Amino acid sequence: MGGYRVGLGVDVHAFADPAEGRQLVLGGVRIPSERGLRGHSDADVLAHAVTDALLGAAGLEDIGHYFPDTDERFRDADSIWLLREARRIVGGGWEVVNVDAVVICERPRIREHREKMRENLAAALGVEASRVSVRGTTSERLGFTGRGEGIAAQAVCLLERAVGT
Repeated sequence: MGGYRVGLGVDVHAFADPAEGRQLVLGGVRIPSERGLRGHSDADVLAHAVTDALLGAAGLEDIGHYFPDTDERFRDADSIWLLREARRIVGGGWEVVNVDAVVICERPRIREHREKMRENLAAALGVEASRVSVRGTTSERLGFTGRGEGIAAQAVCLLERAVGT
């Protein structure tokens, strides 16, 4: 059997009520917005999708298994830290070849934040930023993202068996 594995990660979060005072975080970047996303951690849908893609590629359980939303230790947790921990769990037997991720929302536009998102995700994965792609798209005003009720993200991660393992 070959030394490559692919994982797919998907995450969605609804926008929180502005009165909750949550910040919008995508790919570890705080983005100016009147509303953040509702979630147990910082609700970073992009980091969560990448984390699930990484764990899936390694044949492991999903993000909720390792960082359950019933565990108070992870309340308001930095999702880039969760990704870094997931990379540690995957271990040195696998190398990240690349990650391709897309954020799906009508607003905010992420273009001006993409490079910093790539850098944050790459640093957590222990790879150079050129191995991480982050794009944004809309759902053409269809569905919950189109109505501005939340944000979704999808990610694919390709792992290669490390030399000597």
